[in-house]
Amino acid sequence: MPKVEIYTTSLCGFCFRAKQLLKRKNILFREYDVTSDENLRQEMIQRAGSHFVPQIFINDEHIGGSDELSALELNGELDKKLG
Repeated sequence: MPKVEIYTTSLCGFCFRAKQLLKRKNILFREYDVTSDENLRQEMIQRAGSHFVPQIFINDEHIGGSDELSALELNGELDKKLG
C-alpha cells in the first residue's frame, strides 16, 4: 500500500479536489491540516519548498499540488506511482 500524505488547509478548494481524486481511487492518505499549526506549516515548507497548499507526497516523493496530481492521473502515471 502506498504512503500518501497531503498538507491542506480547511478552506482550500484545490485541497478538496485533490482529496476527492484520491478518494475516488480508494487511496488512503494521511492529511495534515496546516490551517492553524505553524510548526506543521513549516514542516510542509521544508519538505515541499513551497507555502502553497495542497502539497502531496507519495512514498515520500514530492508530487506537488492538485494540478500536478491531476496531470499524473490524466497521463496514466498516478496509478504507477501508487503501485
